[in-house]
Amino acid sequence: MLDLLADPNTWLSLATLSFLEIVLGIDNLIFISIMASRLPEHQQAKARLFGLLLALVTRLLLLASVVWIVRLTEPFFSVGDLALSWRDIILIVGGMFLLGKATLEIHEAVEGEEHVPNPAADAAGTFALIIAQIVALDVIFSLDSVLTAVGLTDQFPIMAAAIILAIMVMIFLAAPLSKFVERHPTVKMLALSFLLLIGMALTADGLHVHIPRGYLYFSIAFAVMVEVLNLTARWNQNRRRENNQRKA
Repeated sequence: MLDLLADPNTWLSLATLSFLEIVLGIDNLIFISIMASRLPEHQQAKARLFGLLLALVTRLLLLASVVWIVRLTEPFFSVGDLALSWRDIILIVGGMFLLGKATLEIHEAVEGEEHVPNPAADAAGTFALIIAQIVALDVIFSLDSVLTAVGLTDQFPIMAAAIILAIMVMIFLAAPLSKFVERHPTVKMLALSFLLLIGMALTADGLHVHIPRGYLYFSIAFAVMVEVLNLTARWNQNRRRENNQRKA
């Protein structure tokens, strides 16, 4: 272990893998934040923390079962020239679920049917339902995350440390990200569009049509940059309006 810590390549691998795990975890964090926003305010922080901790446990369990993970990539079913593995099936189902969920959320936002928690509803049942959906998507995102980790290094301590660091960063970002998304409806719509994009990519991966993640993340980064410009312009307009009102 001391030799591993003394090796500069260990720290380089840890930094690289941690960064990739954070990038791969952003979509997971967006989904958790949007799902948690459907709960009463006093339960939202608990749902976000619980969802991220479950994501951590899922990733570490899958990492410890790396031999089983590799077996998931072996084809077991064929449709014509398309050979499907259990991983493909999981990605297709997860991608379709994400597409459907994001579409429903966008429909509610566009039609003005904003979700308002019902105090009379079964709070425990609602919380359990939200957590169940978060867990389902945690498995999908964790599978992609663990396969990425395994592809970069064969050192279990490095992979586990990178995953733990990434989840800690996401726990730190969860609350401010959720508040920011809820405060700006256009940002929430952009986040839901990201989920549509990710759902499409997962489904395509399951069908062996690989979309390079670099293209996806460049598109997301460009859209975020445009939204930052929109928010800046809106903030400047509001400030000028307030100044004009004071002068009047």
